Amino acid sequence: MLTHLRTQLNDIVRASLDVYGPLVPMPVISVDAPANKEHGDFACNVALQLAKVLKRNPMEIAEQLADRIRQGVAVSSIKDKVKAVETLRPGFINFRLMPAAYHEVVLDVLGRKEGYGRTDLGKGKKVLVEFVSANPTGPLTVAHARQAAVGDILVNILNFTGHHAEREFYVNDGGNQIRTLGLSLQLRTKELFGEKIEYPEDCYQGGYIQDMAKIFADQRQFKSLADVHECSFEDFCSFAKNYLMDVIREDLRLFRVNFDNWSFESEVATPAKIAQTLEELRQKGFIYEKDGALWFKSTHFGDDKDRVVKKSDGLYTYLAPDIVYHKYKYDRGFDLLVDILGPDHHGYIARIKAAAQALGKDVAALEVLIIQLASIFREGKQLRMSTRAGEFIPLREVVEEVGTDAGRYFMLMRQVSQQLEFDIDLAKKQASENPVYYIQYGHARCHSLINKAKIEASIVPATGSLELITDEAEIDLIKKMAEFPETLDFCSAQLDPYVMTRYMLEFALVYHKFYDRCKIIDPQAPELSAQRLALVNASRIVFANGLKLLGITAPEKM
Repeated sequence: MLTHLRTQLNDIVRASLDVYGPLVPMPVISVDAPANKEHGDFACNVALQLAKVLKRNPMEIAEQLADRIRQGVAVSSIKDKVKAVETLRPGFINFRLMPAAYHEVVLDVLGRKEGYGRTDLGKGKKVLVEFVSANPTGPLTVAHARQAAVGDILVNILNFTGHHAEREFYVNDGGNQIRTLGLSLQLRTKELFGEKIEYPEDCYQGGYIQDMAKIFADQRQFKSLADVHECSFEDFCSFAKNYLMDVIREDLRLFRVNFDNWSFESEVATPAKIAQTLEELRQKGFIYEKDGALWFKSTHFGDDKDRVVKKSDGLYTYLAPDIVYHKYKYDRGFDLLVDILGPDHHGYIARIKAAAQALGKDVAALEVLIIQLASIFREGKQLRMSTRAGEFIPLREVVEEVGTDAGRYFMLMRQVSQQLEFDIDLAKKQASENPVYYIQYGHARCHSLINKAKIEASIVPATGSLELITDEAEIDLIKKMAEFPETLDFCSAQLDPYVMTRYMLEFALVYHKFYDRCKIIDPQAPELSAQRLALVNASRIVFANGLKLLGITAPEKM
């Protein structure tokens, strides 16, 4: 509602400029909340912009425009919502609103309920968000956890803002890593039955390989080393991949991430399909042979060097199946493709966008987000990890220690382009300094107040007039409430859900301040209590909608 009112004020300000005749260039009209709320509810700096063009004192311009704006407001549909149009040095035009303008926000929230915050920003645009896509060679780690949280919540927000977004996990089950995984399992299984093994460094080192070997041996009912030797190598590969895919799916389920699509490299990027796609690129002049290898001419599209797609030994590089996979994604009719990748993939962006252009695809429809790592801290000390040594922090371990709610929220406490410090001790605290607890407590407090008022004072939230809602703390809460749809649109446009976590914490802060300042249940003032309970009920809706988008539970009691 406030967004619509602000748009109308923008139009009135623009219309007031006709006093100066045609303006070239036309100044940018922006009516926004001022940095200092003492200066009003909205402010506009158009007079400062015009001062240079008209070569006049900005305060004189502001005074003249303010008169014109007052006239425009007086004959508009918002005349009952604008209390005053003022000027402030060095040349700002400020607007003060009537409380009724804010009351409409509360009524809008109460009317739309679970739909409050929904927008049509996406206009049905089809979006495919691919994230995590971990090789099925081990359980998910905290390195994947941040990608999982960002991707899942981003899709929630995209769908809430009018897009049709889907989640996709691309399973890299082709290439040499699956054979290395099968070899790792085979060797560890032989060790179980007493064979002396010189375990290669390039095999997977984690203790999960030994655990998997025991499970495999039990399922196959191996009795001796001879049984292990009789088992085909392909059986080791197949079991290891399928077993770890089940582990990954369970890790994701515990983290409340459910994918719409699972695409497998072994099906999407078969050798035949790779050869077909490379031939298509060759015919277009973007594949050439050099030193016995096939090269993709990616420098033609701005990459810093050409890339090998097929080595001299006949094996394809990782880029070849990735080109086929992205062609497959484009061919499925999505308007926007979003790849969420780890920090070691910066160089990947130029080459995959080059491939999209070479295939005649719209490169503007491909966005690659690089998610920085999350460092885990306990007792003020960073926990160290070494992938080569098989030492890592499993996602499941973090979830089991701090809970899914805290795990998801804490993974979004910084912009995706920034490194994140995950404080395990803070995430476990049941206290106000823990942002997740503080937000959830706000939601629970809303439920408690509404129930208490009904049982102890027979007062229920008002459904009509809110004329008694005029306190500064009440208005501040409504202002923050009104920012909810704009926040979601911003996250959607930026493809970064981080701002949503910040908004929810800010909303909780404003709500708890309102709770501390205003007496909500007062049997001596039942009408005021009912109207304040309406504000509480609207706050409950904002808490619930925000927490749902974040994939975090909204408890009614704490």
